[in-house]
Amino acid sequence: METDTNPAKDFPHLHHVKAIGQHDDLLAAVRAAIAPHAPDLPDTAFSCRPSSQGNYQAVTVSIEVRSHEHLLDIYTSVRAIDGVILCL
Repeated sequence: METDTNPAKDFPHLHHVKAIGQHDDLLAAVRAAIAPHAPDLPDTAFSCRPSSQGNYQAVTVSIEVRSHEHLLDIYTSVRAIDGVILCL
């Protein structure tokens, strides 16, 4: 899909996907959701931190996306994780 706001020439590029939510192990859940789309991501591609009061976790994944469809597939998989309340 090629539009003025999302030209095909912008791919591939490094993209940061952030998932915020309440989950016993959000980092592991995000890794599992991302694995079908990027199976060889190193541990350094992931970062995780708790919220200031510890109620939520935020996981950020730095991933090279190949196309707009690839990015949508990644977001769809991450949003499907039980407990994810926001995906950026």
